[in-house]
Parts: sequence; structure tokens; C-alpha cells
Amino acid sequence: MYDFSMTEAQKALQEEIRGFGQEVMTPGAAQRDVDHYFDRSIWTKSGDLGIPGLTIPASYGGRGLDAVSTVIALEALGYGSTDSGMNFSLAAHLLACVIPIWLYGSESQKQRLLPSLCDGSWIATNAMTEPTAGSDAFNLASVAEAIEGGYILNGHKNFCSNGPVADLVLSYHLTDASKGFFGGISAFLSEKGKHDFEASEKVEKMGVRTCQMGEIRFTNTAVDEEALLGRVGAGGMIFNHSMEWERICLGALHIGAMDRMMKKAVKFAKERKSGGKSISAYQAVSHPLANLQVRIDSARLLTYKAAWKLDQKKPVGYDAALCKLAVSETYKDFAIQLNQLFAGKAFRENSDVEQILRDAVGSTIYSGTSEVLRNITARHMGMN
Repeated sequence: MYDFSMTEAQKALQEEIRGFGQEVMTPGAAQRDVDHYFDRSIWTKSGDLGIPGLTIPASYGGRGLDAVSTVIALEALGYGSTDSGMNFSLAAHLLACVIPIWLYGSESQKQRLLPSLCDGSWIATNAMTEPTAGSDAFNLASVAEAIEGGYILNGHKNFCSNGPVADLVLSYHLTDASKGFFGGISAFLSEKGKHDFEASEKVEKMGVRTCQMGEIRFTNTAVDEEALLGRVGAGGMIFNHSMEWERICLGALHIGAMDRMMKKAVKFAKERKSGGKSISAYQAVSHPLANLQVRIDSARLLTYKAAWKLDQKKPVGYDAALCKLAVSETYKDFAIQLNQLFAGKAFRENSDVEQILRDAVGSTIYSGTSEVLRNITARHMGMN
């Protein structure tokens, strides 16, 4: 049986992360969003709490949380911090980069890289998406050629979260095209200042604006054998596992944000008068919010169940698809309904209600589009 009642330690964790979000990350967040500005000093401060390394064992500089506790922490971050871009940056760093190094790195890689990735000194980016390989990751064009003592990397990666500010790049390249995605792709770690890759300027985006996103280019980039993450040909497996973590845990940020904004919506509906009474008394207002609360709580339970299965080391591909689909589609619909409720107040540029709509739209695209996740779900149902 599942029991998701929080322990005292988890309650303290939730309070600590919420407080950090409210006191350190939220002040000035609205203007940073307008400016598309990434404040590295906030990232550094997050390292004091171990947020960039929540799941990593303490022996490597992390907080040593299990997956369920990681979800609790990220949900608390989404609730406490209105800097959605920084929230996203921290989660992408942890889930798509740091956890794969912990799970698949050599002992020397873990000892050398993880402390700086956990304490806020370094920022990592995942470089998988390419101009011709987004949802179709099997169409990868980047290549790695084996040479004596290492590899030569070539390729063009785009939509790399944290790319313009990254100190470490986890990238995926073909090492044997004849073996396909699982067996023909390998993962590599490239370090800023040590390996010759090019990071573009940030791409200005509709939402999660303070997260810096850009391109990474490898042009005859020489790396040594130590740069290989895991074994040759294991890149597909590594990426797939990292996406399971990301699909399960990243959505916790959105659940936290929806929880925060639902409280604001209910407060507004109770205070706003029309026809001599609060608009919350009208079912046209209360029923859509009630329906969304059902979906938010359902998405939360799917997320906690999937995180529990991660902790139990059970297969989670299906669960990851379910919870990510539920969270992102609920987030999008919630944001639309919120804008309808707040009406003209929401239509103003740079209001928090307008921001959540801009943020929510992207959630059905990154970490697996809703269409891809429906394909995964249908396949697990026996429909090919």
C-alpha cells in the first residue's frame, strides 16, 4: 500500500524550501522575468541548501533525498518561488544532468564533478535535442569518432536549458549508427574551459524566461576517454532513464505553482462581488475550479506514486508518461481558466496570472510532448 503522509523530516524540508523560495527567489522575480535575466547569485545561494543536488548522496556533496522527498522539495520550490525560470533551471540541472552522472558515472567522475554540481558552483546542461531530432530522438545526427585516447565530437544541439551559462555539458552522440538508439548512442561530459565547444547566446522565450536556453555546437571537439559517461553505446539507456526522472519530478514544480495560484484564485473569487454576492457563490465560477482541483490532486498522486516506484527500483516508463501528461495538461488548462477568472486583471502584461499562462504552454512540449506521452501510454495499453 502507498502511504504518502509526510514524515517530520519531510515536513521540515518542505518548510525550508518554501521559505527559501519566498524569501530569496521571489523578490525581484517579476522584473527578472521581464528582462529574461538569470541571477547566478540566486543559483549560488540555492547551493547552500543543496537544491542543485537534492537526490545525490551526501558523500558526493548532495542532500541524499529519495525520489519522493525530491518531489516534495521541488513541489515546495514551485509553491514558494515565483521565479519559474530559475525553478526550471535547477530541476533540469538535477534531473537531466546530475542524476545521470551519479547513476552512471565512474567513481572518479563522481568524485570530481558532483561536489561542484551540488553546491551551486557549477551549472550543467543536457544537450540532446537537435534541429532534426526533437521528439524523434532516434534521428540523432551528432557523432563521436573514437580516436586513440578519446573521441572527436561533432554536432549541433539546440533548446539546451542552461546552455548559455553551463559549466558542464552532458551531450549525446552517435558512435555506431547501425545499432540504433539503444546501443548506437553514447553520452559524453564536456567541461567549459577544458573542452572546445561553443555555447550560443540565450534564446528569448515565451515562458520560464529566466532559464537561459540556447545552442551548443561541437566542431571537432577533442575529449579524452574520461569524458565518456557509462559505457560506449549506453547513451540511449542513460537518456531514457534521465527522462523518467525528469518527467516524474519536474512536474512537481508545476503542482506547487498550481497550489499557490489556486489559493489566490479562491481568495479572489470570495472577495470579488457581482450581483450583490461573491462570485464564488456562482457555479460558473466554483465548478471549473473544483474540477481543476480534482485534476491537480490526481496529478499529484500520480507523481508521488511514480516517485515511489523510482525508490522501489520498479519500471516507471508508463508511470512517468502518465504523471507528466496529467501534470502538464492540467497546468495548461488551469492557467487558461485562471486567466478567464481574473479577466482584465490577467490580461495585463507581466501579471502573475499572465505569467503562469506563458509558463504552462511550454510544459506540454518539453520532456516529452503530450502527443509522445499519449503514444507511450497507448503502447502500454496494448495499442501499437
